[in-house]
This record gives sequence, structure tokens and C-alpha cells, in this order.
Amino acid sequence: MVKKYVAAIDQGTTSTRCMIFDKEGNPISSSQMEHEQIYPHPGWVEHDPMEIWSRTQDVIRGALEKGNVDPNDIAAIGITNQRETTVVWDKNTGKPVYNAIVWQCMRTQDFCLEWEKEPGANEKVNQKTGLVISTYFSGPKIKWILDNVPGAREKAQKGELLFGNIDTWIIWNLTGGPNGGVHVTDVSNASRTMLMNIKTLQWDDEMLDFLGIPKSMLPHIKPSSYIYGYTAPNGPFRASIPISGDLGDQQAAVFGQVCFNVGEAKNTYGTGNFMLLNIGKTPSLSKSGLLTTVAYGLKEGEAVYALEGSMAITGAAIQWLRDNLRLFDDAADSEWFASKVKDTGGIYFVPAFSGLFAPYWDMRARGCIVGLTRYIRKEHLIRATLECICYQTLDVQRAMEADSGVPLTELKVDGGAVRNNLLMQLQADLLGVPVVRPKVNETTALGAAYAAGLATGFWTSLDELKQNWKVDKRFEPTMSKETREEMYRGWKKAIERAKGWID
Repeated sequence: MVKKYVAAIDQGTTSTRCMIFDKEGNPISSSQMEHEQIYPHPGWVEHDPMEIWSRTQDVIRGALEKGNVDPNDIAAIGITNQRETTVVWDKNTGKPVYNAIVWQCMRTQDFCLEWEKEPGANEKVNQKTGLVISTYFSGPKIKWILDNVPGAREKAQKGELLFGNIDTWIIWNLTGGPNGGVHVTDVSNASRTMLMNIKTLQWDDEMLDFLGIPKSMLPHIKPSSYIYGYTAPNGPFRASIPISGDLGDQQAAVFGQVCFNVGEAKNTYGTGNFMLLNIGKTPSLSKSGLLTTVAYGLKEGEAVYALEGSMAITGAAIQWLRDNLRLFDDAADSEWFASKVKDTGGIYFVPAFSGLFAPYWDMRARGCIVGLTRYIRKEHLIRATLECICYQTLDVQRAMEADSGVPLTELKVDGGAVRNNLLMQLQADLLGVPVVRPKVNETTALGAAYAAGLATGFWTSLDELKQNWKVDKRFEPTMSKETREEMYRGWKKAIERAKGWID
């Protein structure tokens, strides 16, 4: 029987979505549910892994029902996820020993700051993993769980506990959980743990020893497009279907935006922003504050690498205006309010709520609004929030250019915030290059679907995928270079004010 569809589960920071795509890459059906954000202390962020698993099952059923899709028509399933978020669970019961510690969580800050002080520590971490010492990555989060949850370290040493980012957690549960679940991740997710050697694509013994993490906890590392296992017939899909795609969310967006050639870049506008530049099959290390990461791997022991600029708080800054300051009811309203003023009235907003990520990597930084006068109204602050998203992207783009020597000619964009036309125009203006929005905006889910479909022969080649990609709108820059540089100088001054706030 000829299969008609590929399904993708996109497990993000604030919600879980299941999407079903046809052969042309068109979405046929979609179901999405939010999950709780847990803040036990300032700077700490957690999710309940059981709630995420429950939501995953609900959205799978929802997408099948909405699209009236027969599960037997699905050729493959792809998984994409919020990358560094860390789950540790008991392999016999399937129960987590603690909540998932989210990528934004700052609880490992003291440990990371002490580690950073050790001579040559950051250089060693960077050489081995392509990353920097930061609260962002999974390794220190696992260590925290083993050090702070009673009995966890003892159970881990006996081989009773498993670690995974959310991709691993979902695949394990979909393939049977305690009854034969497959414990696996792909090279893109493994590259975000701070535990995988970026050159060998294997778990690094020295990093594991330093952090005190037993290797028995870790999943097997496989390519991003590979048949990992099959869904349990009594699970939410009600059929045995190959799970054959696994990519971290930002890498999935690279795949969905078909950035398969060296020098192609995409920027995803979500809770944070993540800009990735394809640098080919050799991992080169950044000198400008970027991360070297695995973009995807299609064969065992091989990978395509990317330079990545991670910006922690972008869409989350708009959510903060909505939820904490109550400046509007719907995030989409930010465009309307920001368009009521011609500029920000001279203010800059640096949303360093979780410190500053790329290219500054300052865990001590905190958010600030500078340049305030009595003239300023909420519309100015809302516009400054849209601009701060664009400035952070410009910081990363300039770092990428410095590292690669390749000037950006256009930027492919995706994620929820790209529906904001004013934001996209501001982005084109401040970068000085066209910004290109594709027809299918949910490129993260699409990328996971593509990887899954490639592994099962639903799609035959990368060239076939490229033919599916279509432009919705191009935003051409209209701002003069002088204005752009003047505005950017103000941003750099504001950044200096935010740095080093915590003693």
C-alpha cells in the first residue's frame, strides 16, 4: 500500500504540536497544546515530563482526528524538540526522578562560574564540544539532578536511570517505555549536551568523568534520518509506524528551510532566536562567540556542521510584555501598537532575563531598559521590544561574517513571530539584506518530517525536498546605512549597561 503522509511531533518550550504533511510538504492537519511553565525560584525553569508525554499523546490523537487520517497511511514519524532541556527517569518504572530542567534554567550558574575560572576550562570545552561553559546545556543539568535528588546518583551508578533530552524521552515512550522502549538520540541533539565530542560524534569520556555522569545513562547516538524503532500498536498512533527522524528544533528548521549548501542561513523566531549557518562537513570553531553544532547527520559517523548564534529571550520578551506588564492581550497586537510610533523615542530594551547568550555569553547580565524620558509611552516600549529581537540577530550575523568571511546575502526566517510584518521589515532594515519568509512557516515540524521521510524512502533525495520550498514574502531593506549604524551604536551601549549586573 502506498503511504500518503509523514507525521512530525514538535515538542517546544511552551507547547507540543503534531503535524501531518503530504508528499509536497503541505500541512494536512495540526493539533497543538500548551504545557505548564514551572518557576520554583528566580531564574529556575522546569517542565513536568509526564505532562509533556500526556500532551504528546493528546496532540497525536487530535491531528489524526482533525485530518481524518488513517494511521496506516503514515509512512514515518519525525521528532523535534527543545534541545537542551534535560529529563532523568527510572528505566523500570518510566517515572522521572525530577521535573525536566529547561534550557533557560539558571540553577547551575554557580557551578558554571566556578568551572569557568579553572585555567583553560572554556577552551577545553570549546575544543571538545564546540560549545562554551554555560547553564544552557544538558551536562551541568544532569549533574545537578544527580547531586540534589536523594538517591539519584546511587540509582544512576547501578544503571537504573536514563537521561535524555525531550526527543529521547518521547521516542522511548512511543516505542514502549518500560516495555522495550528505544533509548536513542541523534547527532544534532547530542551536540547540545556538552557531552559529545564534536569531531568523533561519540560521548566524551573526559567530559563525563568531570561531571560525574555514568555513561550507562546516555542514549545511543544515531543519524538524524534513521529508523530508530516503531511505535507501540497500543500507543496514541494505534499502529506500528517507523520513527525515523530526530532533530533538535533549530536543526530541524535548517532542514525544513532546505539550507543544505554551505553558506545558507536561517533564523527561527520563537521563545528565543536561533540563527544557524551551514559550514559543511568540517567543524570549525568560532572566534566570535558563536557555537559550533551539528546541523544534521544522514549517515553513521558523518555530520554537516553549523555555526549557531543562540539568543535566549526574543519572543519571550513579547510574552513578558503581554503576561507580566499586561500591555496587550495577544502577542500579535504588538505589531499594531509598535506601528503607532515612528521610532522608539530613543529607548533600548536589552532582554537579558537569563543572562546574555551569543555572542556575549555573560551569565551575570540582566535585563534593562535605557534612555527613558517622560516622552516614552507603551507603544515605544513595544517597538523597542521588536527592535531588540532584530539587534540580537544583527549581533549574531556580524559574528558569523567575522568567523566565516561569507557575507550574508539573504536570511530565511521561520517561527511564530515571522507573521509580524513590521518585525520582518525592521529585521531586513537593520541587517541590510532581504528577509525571506517561506509559505510553510512551521519549518521545524516540516524538517523533522523531511528527515523521517528520507529514511523510509517517502522522499528520495535532498533535491526533491528543495523543490517543495516556496516563498511567501520577501522583505527588502529600505533603511540607509548611516541610520542603521547609528541605531546599532545605541544598542551596543545598552548591552554594556546590561553586562555584569550580578556580582
